[in-house]
Amino acid sequence: MWYVYILRSIEFPDQEYSGATEDLKRRVPEHNAGRSAHTTKFKPWKLV
Repeated sequence: MWYVYILRSIEFPDQEYSGATEDLKRRVPEHNAGRSAHTTKFKPWKLV
């Protein structure tokens, strides 16, 4: 099953990111670990 998700930066609350994944439990920690070029600058993220 695919999931569509929205992340909000904890440090920069006006920054949001949306994505899609088959493994949400894996993907959100990847964003917070800096493994995505598009989201690394605004980490940490929380799931909205």
